[in-house]
Amino acid sequence: MALNSTLSAYGRMYRLMELIFRIGWGSLIIAGGGAYYFAKKSINADRAERHAEDMRRRRMAQSLEGRASPSRPQSDVAGSPSQEASHDPAATRHAPENEHQRVREKSKYEASEPFRSKKGDRFS
Repeated sequence: MALNSTLSAYGRMYRLMELIFRIGWGSLIIAGGGAYYFAKKSINADRAERHAEDMRRRRMAQSLEGRASPSRPQSDVAGSPSQEASHDPAATRHAPENEHQRVREKSKYEASEPFRSKKGDRFS
């Protein structure tokens, strides 16, 4: 009988320790989830605030830029390199007329002749 009551006491103690263990882990998980939730909320608020500030600065810069130069003449291409290239008064290159000229027009880093692979069995 004493042995039986001792085993049941150990069983109750084991269940109590298991319950405490589960409560401990559960509270840690809940606390971690809450901390994550509030940290994420704070980070998103900071990002939104920075984005709003950045957009405000961009609008301010655009409005100041608009006042500084009311309109640029259409013939002025100084701000656009792609348009500058097409309006070059002294072009130094001309389109190649034949294959030989096209090959010779390569830069110093390109091969003077295009690569032609050798036909046949390379493993013998």
